[in-house]
Amino acid sequence: MSYTLYIGNKNYSTWSMRPWLVMKHFQIDFTEQLVRFDGFAADSVFKQTILPLNPYGTVPVLTDGDLVVSDSLAICEYLAERHPPLPLWPQNYKARARARSVVAKMHNGFNHIRRHFPMNIEAVLPEIGQIVLRDFPAVKQEIDFLDQHLSSLLAASAGKYLFGEFSIADAFYAPMCLRLKGFQIHTSEILANYINTLCATEAVAAWIAQALEEKDFIAMDEPYRIAR
Repeated sequence: MSYTLYIGNKNYSTWSMRPWLVMKHFQIDFTEQLVRFDGFAADSVFKQTILPLNPYGTVPVLTDGDLVVSDSLAICEYLAERHPPLPLWPQNYKARARARSVVAKMHNGFNHIRRHFPMNIEAVLPEIGQIVLRDFPAVKQEIDFLDQHLSSLLAASAGKYLFGEFSIADAFYAPMCLRLKGFQIHTSEILANYINTLCATEAVAAWIAQALEEKDFIAMDEPYRIAR
């Protein structure tokens, strides 16, 4: 196996973060290929680089020899199949089913949070967070649901993570937790502790550190700042 993982800017790319965390945490060897966001027009360097690999024109993309796998969940499922000794999903079949349900919700839900709280690891924007909560009640409703749902999983967990040990589920919720942290959204104590646990997890801490080293400013990903 010779994996290459194509990702976008670490400061902004939530989708890229998820499989990267899984591969780093479970020590699955891969070559990282950063494709900097410069625009999403057909003639952008980003699209010109990714489209020959992935007809959807998105990252992340995993290559394994001549096989190309796109989409963060598809990549993680492929890795779970290819590395069955590794507990990428919970080992208990009931916990595994719940973890897949939780990941599916993250994969296609929380659209209001995504729209108004884009991931920006470098930025700390508490005032924006409060304005959004004041002006967009749907965002607060989603955060309340997220808090209650994750808190119930954590309360029932036998470990520090959503299903005991770190799994694909935690990798999928890490970007969401970084959104809440960056906009300094008040959460329950149990969720706040989980966010701190995630940030201290080696793979997550490495992603954050590398995001801060980018010192890049991509205007299309910056709805709340005009400069670094």
